[in-house]
Amino acid sequence: MKRDHWRRHNDELDPDTDYRQIYGVLAQHEFPWDMLMALSFALFRTYAVPGIGRLLDETGAFTTDTQKRYDDTTLLLAAPGEQGFEHPDARAAIRRINQMHRAYDIPDHEMRYVLSTFVVVPARWIERFGKRPLIDREVRASVRYYTELGRHMGIRDIPEDYDAFARLMDDYEEEHFAYAAGSRRVADATLDLMTTFYPWVPDRLMHAFARSLMDEPLRSSLRYATPPRLVERLGPLSLRLRGMLLRAAPARRRPKQLEDIRWIRSYPDGYDISSLGTFPGGCPVSHSDHGAARS
Repeated sequence: MKRDHWRRHNDELDPDTDYRQIYGVLAQHEFPWDMLMALSFALFRTYAVPGIGRLLDETGAFTTDTQKRYDDTTLLLAAPGEQGFEHPDARAAIRRINQMHRAYDIPDHEMRYVLSTFVVVPARWIERFGKRPLIDREVRASVRYYTELGRHMGIRDIPEDYDAFARLMDDYEEEHFAYAAGSRRVADATLDLMTTFYPWVPDRLMHAFARSLMDEPLRSSLRYATPPRLVERLGPLSLRLRGMLLRAAPARRRPKQLEDIRWIRSYPDGYDISSLGTFPGGCPVSHSDHGAARS
């Protein structure tokens, strides 16, 4: 299989009708690690919005059971991309996401901003660190995929193209990024969790590496110190070198599934999609008729 197999494959698909297939190729064949990391950093950015950070802190899930909250978020968001929006597991995941969000008082503009990070941050990450930039059809398919996800979540006034998503994200962050103690607690807990992904790397070095990948507005909003100059230069450089090395690697034949991600550790015996998520005072909805167990 030639190195550019999946790029050529995606270039032959229609991003308006085949968006889920194109997005699946990006997430499971071409950029599985990059997409996972980029989406993790996308969610991390949202902590710097005080309204979002405070709510996540108040639930306690991101600070007292960070691993489970990380796993639940990953599993719920991945289901539509892996299975398609009409698959029973995907429908159960989206239902669960909506039930969870409706249990809290979340303004629509925050939901729309979070959605914009899912579109923009991975595209910028891959442009900066990936083995190749995304082609136009892949960008358009990603927009279409998240537009559809937003529609299923009932989000209003969703942007129609990538540039509009990018403007929304950048303008929103310029207006709303600010320090909040709860946001910092959630960010600290998330970085502490990240150190367990690579336990052979000293915690202080991993924290500094993560800060080297943050832009200054994000660092300032969370009151994180700029990492040592050497780390600030070598952190991004190491990821760019990784991308360059991957250009010579053959195309991935087997899709990388959630079961292959060793960071997800909360459910060694399988999980029930309809029981994932965080609710105030426990789960207020029945699990009996939603989705299927995964093992």
